[in-house]
Amino acid sequence: MGQPFFSKIGRPWLIGGAIAIGVGSFVLSLNHWQQQQRANEERAIQAALANPVSDRITALGRLEPEGEVVAVSAPSMTERLGQLLVREGDRVVAGQPLAYLDTYPERKAERDLAASQLQEARLRYDAETRLALAQISEAERRRDRANEPAIAAIQAQQATIQRIQAELETANREYQRFAQLFADGAVSQQDVDDRSVRVRSLQEELRNAQANLVRLQEERRTELATANAQLDAAQANLGRVQTQVQLLSAEQNLRLAEARLERTIIRAPRNGRVLRIHTKAGETINERGILELGNTDQMYAVAEVYETDVLRVRVGQPAEIRSSALSAPLTGRVAQVGLVVAKNDVTDTDPAAKTDARVVEVKIRLDNSEPVAGLTNMQVEVAIDPR
Repeated sequence: MGQPFFSKIGRPWLIGGAIAIGVGSFVLSLNHWQQQQRANEERAIQAALANPVSDRITALGRLEPEGEVVAVSAPSMTERLGQLLVREGDRVVAGQPLAYLDTYPERKAERDLAASQLQEARLRYDAETRLALAQISEAERRRDRANEPAIAAIQAQQATIQRIQAELETANREYQRFAQLFADGAVSQQDVDDRSVRVRSLQEELRNAQANLVRLQEERRTELATANAQLDAAQANLGRVQTQVQLLSAEQNLRLAEARLERTIIRAPRNGRVLRIHTKAGETINERGILELGNTDQMYAVAEVYETDVLRVRVGQPAEIRSSALSAPLTGRVAQVGLVVAKNDVTDTDPAAKTDARVVEVKIRLDNSEPVAGLTNMQVEVAIDPR
């Protein structure tokens, strides 16, 4: 028995309708996708026009404190740390003691001994100096006592000589007058002889007085020379005792002991914050040093800019710093452009990233360092606007 007519033609009609409906849906979906793509492209173009990031210089970098991180160590790597005075995170000022080496107590005892020896030397120096000065003063007084009476005696003898000389001149004139009168017969020979005896007596007295003057002058010279010799001896004794005390050597020993003591005190080279401690009390100081110090009040981003882009970087250009650890990007400005092309230190986690790129370090001063003050060496992405 045959099938109805409509059953013979119904199935192809249904299949054609389904195909038509499918094609229409595909066309509609394609048109919608194309419209959406055009809208996305338009938005991308508008965003690019508003913020042309293609002009930015991007680079990986790291955060570091102002002046970089300073490794504080001891004068010798064989030293042992005796006492640590700070903890990680502590703020310090330049010159502040950070730690003592284990030789500090010994060096301090040496310094104290040198200080006491210097004090004793100064006391002995002062005592010996006072004694020598007293001896000098006594020698000066002896010289004055020996000199003043001798001068007075010499002056008196000189006055005596002047008196005798005056009397002798008068006696000579008297003798000459009486000799003339005797020749005229006016006086006797006895009168002339008396005047002659007077002249000879005064001449003898003058010779004795002159001899006494010479004796007094010689005695004065002898006594004065003796007194001066005693004074010179006292002055020489002053220099001798001052030399024997060796005050200068004691002062130099103290300075040497203080210098040795200072080498056992580890001081902060500048203001900053203790970032990391490598050596604890009792441990031997190794090549890493005792601790790391940095000024985290002002942070910098050190971007490793490819050598092909560095010629476009200038001091003062704005920059943006991003990281997944930051809730918002940071801003800053280029503060320094390096002068050496070297291998990059910061590498991306992408396996396809360049691991042996030639870069130049560019330092960017952050406008706000507070969010990253405790994130030294954190890896960041830097975008510098060269416009």
